[in-house]
Amino acid sequence: MFRVFVDADGCPVKEEVCRVARRYEIDVLLVANAPMRVPEGGGAELVLVGAGFDEADDWIVAQVQTHDVVVTGDIPLAARCLARGARVVGPKGRIFTEESIGGALANREFLSQLREHGTMTGGPAPFAKKDRSRFLQSLDTVVQASRRASNAT
Repeated sequence: MFRVFVDADGCPVKEEVCRVARRYEIDVLLVANAPMRVPEGGGAELVLVGAGFDEADDWIVAQVQTHDVVVTGDIPLAARCLARGARVVGPKGRIFTEESIGGALANREFLSQLREHGTMTGGPAPFAKKDRSRFLQSLDTVVQASRRASNAT
């Protein structure tokens, strides 16, 4: 059976992940650098890693396997997890794939350079109610795909 890994520091959809995981009886690993509240209802475990840069990302990549699901807004982490055979969805509902990750990485680099040169200021739009709804739909799609794929092997 596959698991769901959540890059939990700053993730706005932990409750939603746990709700979907309970419905499908899937284990959830909330990976974080600092203690946090784990949503109630079972199925979720908090994994605390060191406070160093990218320690949560490195831990997730070391543990993730084919058909696992990763929830992250971190595009480089998404790329690393896709390379290991996982399925990845962002907290605003974007499903990352092998086909889309190259463009996402390039766009991330381009926007970073614009910010560095002062051409563009600010970051992404705030998390909105429609993002939560889109995320739930995307997570359900990804979980269904992982269930089918893991049952076929």
